[in-house]
Amino acid sequence: MTVVDCVGGELIFESGSECDTVCLGAALAGVVCAGLTLSLNGQLGSGKTHFVRALATGLGVSESHVSSPTFVVLQQYVDGRIPLAHFDVYRLGDVDEFLGLGGAEYLDSGEWLCLVEWGERLGTVLPADHLVIEISHAGETSRLFRFRATGRLSAGVLWGLRQVLGVA
Repeated sequence: MTVVDCVGGELIFESGSECDTVCLGAALAGVVCAGLTLSLNGQLGSGKTHFVRALATGLGVSESHVSSPTFVVLQQYVDGRIPLAHFDVYRLGDVDEFLGLGGAEYLDSGEWLCLVEWGERLGTVLPADHLVIEISHAGETSRLFRFRATGRLSAGVLWGLRQVLGVA
């Protein structure tokens, strides 16, 4: 895992392998907290669910329990150190469908760590303060992870991740 750039409220990593992605997810798991929302964005197959699995495992969730909620929209994991709500909004028709499923209740509760795959599709429904994670292909097995804080809580988490990874 290589730090590509570290400027202000943004941090960019290159993951050269699935093992690197697991390490990055575990590192982030050590600094996240309930009440935080992560918006995971990237093309199909970019590794969003794999990263979620790594993060959830780092929180103490059994890896075998973590799967993509593509067809059910929401998976809940309560066996880790923080209750985790994992959304995949790719197949939803619009924001109203997400709201109709009660998604905002998780985002606004302060009790859940919310991971939203395709979060960019929710626009202003996401809390104003959330951590954006853009994942893109950098090669056949490598990925770029671009972390961007949008407020005080997410900036604190990003600062914590920098500390855990030894990045100034």
